[in-house]
Amino acid sequence: MKFGVLVFPGSNCDHDAYWTIQQVAKQPVTFLWHESHDLENCDAIIVPGGFAYGDYLRTGAIAKFSPVMESVSKFAAGGGLVLGICNGFQILCEAGLLPGALTRNAGLKYVCKPVDVRVENTETPFTNACRQGEVLTIPIGHMDGNYFCDETTLAELQRENRIVFRYCEATGQISQSANPNGSLDNIAGICSAGRNVLGMMPHPERLSEPELGGVDGFKIFTSLVGALAAK
Repeated sequence: MKFGVLVFPGSNCDHDAYWTIQQVAKQPVTFLWHESHDLENCDAIIVPGGFAYGDYLRTGAIAKFSPVMESVSKFAAGGGLVLGICNGFQILCEAGLLPGALTRNAGLKYVCKPVDVRVENTETPFTNACRQGEVLTIPIGHMDGNYFCDETTLAELQRENRIVFRYCEATGQISQSANPNGSLDNIAGICSAGRNVLGMMPHPERLSEPELGGVDGFKIFTSLVGALAAK
């Protein structure tokens, strides 16, 4: 199996994702430049965090037009696994690979801290190593993490069990006080109808080694490796 990590002007978590895959998950990985259409026969694509194209206009608005995203869209349409983290989640929504949008945080402040998220769906390639209802502690770092969609889309996400992570208390209780950015329905991550595309605001690569203070985030990468190995 082979992973690809996208690199845009302004990406700043690309090397973190690369390190986690290569040094922790021990899997082949390559960087994929934004100006290239070539995904280099990768089996899974990571759209990392950062500020693609400086977040000009709005987060992900320019990145969605990049040549590499055209290829990623085709890859995803064919069932390829795509994980968008933070800015990557924003890009996936702008590109139409996931519904809804990420808007300015409630309170209009940048939020950077560990948060607790509850695993709502373990039947995805990104969460198969988790337990249903498991609480993971994973850091966030964003200004525009407030997930929003219309009522019809929210009902569809709920009905199809496509809300994968929700912000919660350490006990697993869903509460407004546990919501760091005002996201609708405490949404921290969602998947596509085919379950092969996931967008999440928390940064699993930032908590994937004991040296970083915990390994809860590594369960996302463990799940991906397991899903690819099972193909």
